Amino acid sequence: METNSNGSSLSPTKANDGASSSLTGSSYEVFLSFRGPDTRHGFTDHLYKGLVDAGIDAFKDDDELRHGEDIRPVLMKAIKSSKILIPILSETYGTSSWCLDELVQMMEGKKNNKQIVLPIFYKVKPAEVRYQKGRFGKAFHERESHLLERSSFNPTTLEKWKSALDEVSTLRGYEADGSEVQLVKSIVREVLNELKKKFELDISKNLVGIDVHVKKVMEFVDNKSRDTLFVGIHGMGGIGKTTLAKAIYNKIFNQFEHRSYIADIRESWKHNGIHYIQNQLIYDILKLKNEVGNEDEGTKFISSRFKSKKVLILLDDVDNIVQVQRLAGNHDWFSSGSRIIITTRNKGVLKESRVDHNYEHEVMDYDQSLILFSKHAFRKDSPPSEFEDLTCEVVSTTGGLPLSLEVFGSLLCGKNSTQWINTIKKLKRVPHTEVQKKLKISYEALDYAQKQIFLDIACFFIGTDKRIASYMWDACDFFPGEGIEALIFMSLIKVGNDHELIMHDHLRDLGREIVRQENQREPRYRSRLWDYEEAQKVLKEAK
Repeated sequence: METNSNGSSLSPTKANDGASSSLTGSSYEVFLSFRGPDTRHGFTDHLYKGLVDAGIDAFKDDDELRHGEDIRPVLMKAIKSSKILIPILSETYGTSSWCLDELVQMMEGKKNNKQIVLPIFYKVKPAEVRYQKGRFGKAFHERESHLLERSSFNPTTLEKWKSALDEVSTLRGYEADGSEVQLVKSIVREVLNELKKKFELDISKNLVGIDVHVKKVMEFVDNKSRDTLFVGIHGMGGIGKTTLAKAIYNKIFNQFEHRSYIADIRESWKHNGIHYIQNQLIYDILKLKNEVGNEDEGTKFISSRFKSKKVLILLDDVDNIVQVQRLAGNHDWFSSGSRIIITTRNKGVLKESRVDHNYEHEVMDYDQSLILFSKHAFRKDSPPSEFEDLTCEVVSTTGGLPLSLEVFGSLLCGKNSTQWINTIKKLKRVPHTEVQKKLKISYEALDYAQKQIFLDIACFFIGTDKRIASYMWDACDFFPGEGIEALIFMSLIKVGNDHELIMHDHLRDLGREIVRQENQREPRYRSRLWDYEEAQKVLKEAK
């Protein structure tokens, strides 16, 4: 941002917002910092239009601020509230105090607030920006000389500007020296990809007792070692391995420009094959789509092309050593400082993978179990006095598994004591180790339409936008709005930031097993077919 020739402030605009609204309290997806005379009526306008056309809430200077507002603090607040910061570094960018102050704030945001900075070098080279050379350097030094003549100018400001220029020039960005149309498309595509990630991985807000585990694992992961480290987390299903790994990921991901979270590898490998997962990893790290057609090609590609990349990779729910070998086979596949986190139920996989550190995630103790259960059953940390004894009985049947505590707490929320007693009787008939049978008690409490929605999600719609699946359920008169809300309330599903349907793998396996039990021998007599080979066989037999 800059001032115009008569000294008045140029005000910013926020896409899709009213012209009269103030920036105060607003948040943005993208903030564009640019030198108006260089790019306003050309590249910046094209980029802004491309972002807005893609549905991205972008900020650039225009008419949003009320005239007379103190623009500088409001601009800094706009930068802090934006998710992606794009400085367009042109020939005279360094002559604007506004632009340079914005750049300093952007670099601080990258360091402290996990914001993404995506620089565009518009008809200048990164080296010219970094060392203030060439036409960029000439313009910058002329401005520098002018400012140093002022007795009121603080030289430390100049050092901050130079430091920010040095840092931004080392970041991965874009050089505008070819087709601007293609460049805008590439930038919009990357912005959309980054926004889809939502930065942090989605985890529950009702976490109990996780801080102790996070602290222990962080001693391995965030130990300032420049070595590439493999860290394994193992434990029984439903114990919270994925949640712990996500919490670790969220704490350190801003230290890595290249990062990837591969969810539910056990299931994805079974249905899609390892090369599908390899392509997902390659896209996350290099932004290249469908690069490999088979697992050997994928292994060779990853082992050679990732060597220069400092990466953070979370491989979730691994159950076979081959999966690790094909995705992260050795320490020398990655640049120094990389972190590979692996979660698994099978401790043997970690032993064969020769991880540097191995953490066993144990069950919750009684006090933690009581708090977690109470959060879901009573929406507070402890039970009311009339339910204390019944609560203790339920908690003692769960074996300290967070998933079971959440599901049973949600099942009993709002129920009377008689309903509690009946549920406890059912729970006590099932051994601690048979988690799936215990979870089925919650499934049986659903009405017919809710059961159908649950089974459809388990078999087909995990990761799917709930709005898409709802069209089908609505046509079946299943009342999807109410059904989805009921499943969420009972902790049987969650809905992510992008409206995607999320289901724990234990609950997914429960749903699929219920369908299998419809006819164990003949898949064609089941209500749903999700396995490719089984579906293909049934279709061939039907000809």
